[in-house]
Parts: sequence; structure tokens; C-alpha cells
Amino acid sequence: SSLLSFSSEPRMLKKKVLICLLVLCLKTTDIASGVVLEETYQKWIQYKDDCIQMIMNEPLSPGGLFCNRTFDRYACWPDASAGSLVNISCPFYLPWYEKVSQGVVRRRCGFDGLWERDDSGHVWRDKSQCEEEEEVTSHELWFKQMMVNFRMVYTVGYSISLLTLSTALVILLSLRKLRCSRNYIHANLFLSLILRAVSVIIKDTMLERHWGREIVKQTDVGEMLSHQAAIGCRMAQAVMQYCVLANHCWFFGEAVYLYSVLIASVFIDNNKHLPYICLGWGTPLLFVIPWVVMKLLKENKE
Repeated sequence: SSLLSFSSEPRMLKKKVLICLLVLCLKTTDIASGVVLEETYQKWIQYKDDCIQMIMNEPLSPGGLFCNRTFDRYACWPDASAGSLVNISCPFYLPWYEKVSQGVVRRRCGFDGLWERDDSGHVWRDKSQCEEEEEVTSHELWFKQMMVNFRMVYTVGYSISLLTLSTALVILLSLRKLRCSRNYIHANLFLSLILRAVSVIIKDTMLERHWGREIVKQTDVGEMLSHQAAIGCRMAQAVMQYCVLANHCWFFGEAVYLYSVLIASVFIDNNKHLPYICLGWGTPLLFVIPWVVMKLLKENKE
């Protein structure tokens, strides 16, 4: 039996490590995706401005039929002679540009001096060489689905905890026979757990509404990266950090109360609630406020 217990320890350790990695990845996925989107958008703006400068400043092509220079929101196209196939390097704003830097995107100029169109009526464009590899895309989709499933699991867990804790808190506050210092601390612990669950659910909802919507036009990206749209997410993140710290502080308050009852009851007055209030709800402010200030000063990016 000792050998069996010893062999099961590495398995349990691996499971714990996997769960910790999932939580860490889930916390950083939204931040990382926001950073990639912001950097890509800024590079796209630079690419668009350079293209407009080229369109304005480059001399016109000599006589004969040719397709006009243009920017189709994906690549910058120069003037092209009628009947020619135009090759343009993959746009540098693509997040995977380093992998496709040798690739090209193509357009064909018709013999009538107009860019050729496909059967759907859109201008034909071949960007197969500039697309991300299917293996990488499939891996990202798998990872995203795993994160979605993991978030769904802990959201259900938080919801169940929210229901049961709310019921317990109502019972503790409604029955006079249960009103004592011990249950007063229990009630605050339950309240911190409730606030933690609510803050996490609200934070996830706001991030999903902010970053999870589909980008249809250019203004959608600007709105997603605007200060007005991000301020709600920032507030939700700060409140969540406070609630998590308050929850841990109330656990510590429970330990202090237990210590005072079992060991130091002669030296500590158990009827005083103010020290526990300051410990549970005041201590987190000592950490959250500097964290918010440093975020605003050093990492104030949409």
C-alpha cells in the first residue's frame, strides 16, 4: 500500500500542475490577445498611411490601359499594366509575418484596365501564401476551446457556490440565536466568497463582450481599443483583485479568531469586531490601490 501511495503522488502532482497552468493561461489569454490586437492594429495603421502616401506621391504610369493603384484594407497595390499579374509581399502587420515574410499576395489586372473579380463579384485576390499554417491555426482553436470549456466549468462552480453561500448568509443574518462573534466572522467570510464569485463572473462577461465580439469594420477595432470601452474592464479587474485579496484576508481572520479562542483567549477580547473588519476589508486596499496606481502609470494601454 505504501508503494501504491508513493506512485500516486507524482500523478496528483501532475494534475495540480496542469490545473495551475490552465488557470494561469486563462488569466493571461485575454491580456495577451488584447496586446496582439493593439500591436496589429497600430502596424495596420502604419501600413495604411504608407500606402496612402505612395498613392498620393508616386508618379502616374505612362500611357496605355492600366489598373489604378489602391488599398483594399489588406494590401497596397500599385498601378498595374493591363493583363498582368501583380505580386505584393505579405503585409508586415500580420502577427505571423515572420513565418510568411517570403510569401506574396496576388491580384490580376484585366485586359480592360480593371482589377479582375471572382464569381461572387469581389475583386480576386490570392493570399494563400500569407495565411497562417493550418497546424498552428488548429492548435490555437483547440487551445481556445479548452479555455472556453475550462471557463465554463469554473463559472458553473462559482454559480453553485454563489447560490449556496447566499442561502447560508441569509440564515446567519436572519436567526438571532446564531448571532455571535464566531458567526459574525463566518458571515463576512461568506460575503467575501460571494463578492469574489460575482466579481469573477462580471469580469469574464465584460471581457467577453469587449474582446469577444466580431470585427466587421475598421471602426470596431478603434472602439475596442478606445479608453471609454476599456475603463469598464479595468474597473472590473481592479474590483476582482480586491475581492480575491479580501477573501484571503478573511480566511486569515478566521485563523486569528481560532487562535484567540484556543490559545490566547486571555489576551484578546473576542467581542471586538473592528480589528477583524480592518483586517478583512481594509488590508486588501493596501495592495490593490498601489497596484492600480502602478497600472495607470506604467501599463496604461488599451
